[in-house]
Amino acid sequence: MTQEGDGPELAGLQAAATSDTWTEPLPAAYAEVARRARSTLWPFVLLLVMGIVWGSTFSLAKIATEGGAHPLGLSLWQGLLGGILLLIICLLRRRLPVLSWHYAGFYLICGLLGTVLPGTLFFYAAPHVPAGILSITVATVPILTYVLTVPLKLDKLSVRRSLGILFGMLSVVLLVAPASSLPSREMVPWVLVAILASVFYASENLFVALKRPEGSDVLALVCGMLFMAALVLGPVVWATGTFVPLGLPWGPVEWSVIAMVAANAVAYSLFIHVASTAGPVFASQTAYTVTIAGVLWGMAIFGEQHSLWIWASLALMLGGLALVSPRR
Repeated sequence: MTQEGDGPELAGLQAAATSDTWTEPLPAAYAEVARRARSTLWPFVLLLVMGIVWGSTFSLAKIATEGGAHPLGLSLWQGLLGGILLLIICLLRRRLPVLSWHYAGFYLICGLLGTVLPGTLFFYAAPHVPAGILSITVATVPILTYVLTVPLKLDKLSVRRSLGILFGMLSVVLLVAPASSLPSREMVPWVLVAILASVFYASENLFVALKRPEGSDVLALVCGMLFMAALVLGPVVWATGTFVPLGLPWGPVEWSVIAMVAANAVAYSLFIHVASTAGPVFASQTAYTVTIAGVLWGMAIFGEQHSLWIWASLALMLGGLALVSPRR
């Protein structure tokens, strides 16, 4: 029985499949069905790939910082190398960052809110908190973004999304309040530092929603933002002596820095592709896959074991994301 919209090709294929003879239209019909299956499944494959790639960055950050890399130096490399990789992609797409004073101001604020401040805080917290916990804290970004948009009347308050905020708050409470939640109570301040980083990420989302130049290319904007972040961090890193050298031979720190930069560039490019082809609401589901993959990466690389409080926190956070995410 065919569903509405299946078309004559699929109906012919089903009829042929139930007959005793091989009919000529079958190969063409099969190719059409295969094409439709690929077009339907491909966004889900990319969603999974983005989650796995982006989720690895929490463990990579932990490897780099535990290896002695300074958070300021790591943030500098994230801006500089990330900007170079995206510039190559922009050159291939022939959509370069716009150079003007107006765009420079936009790059500066986004660089501060999206890389300099949150990235540095995140790298400070990384060696003190399990990678899986870091992934849960970053999952608060969509929820915090919604919290910030409501007072500015950029979004409407609803019962469903308000419940999502409540779930997110309860998730954080379960992370830090129970005595047996974290492996050590000394981690509590660092969990809060990681959540503060998420506040800056959410603030960047809000600023982009309000001030993004009309008709601008997203990848080009991120490229300009990363270079501006590197420009700001360069003098600070030089003055504080916190540069992270990447000299040969490469060890765990160097490889993790390069892997983080590559993961962010690849995953973000895929995110833009999925958002433009499958829609921004579908692309926003990356938050789920990144969070879950971050927890699994931590278990695989560091052998992390989490308490029931942490698993309950993860479940509440994912539930909060589901409630806060727009349905249209």
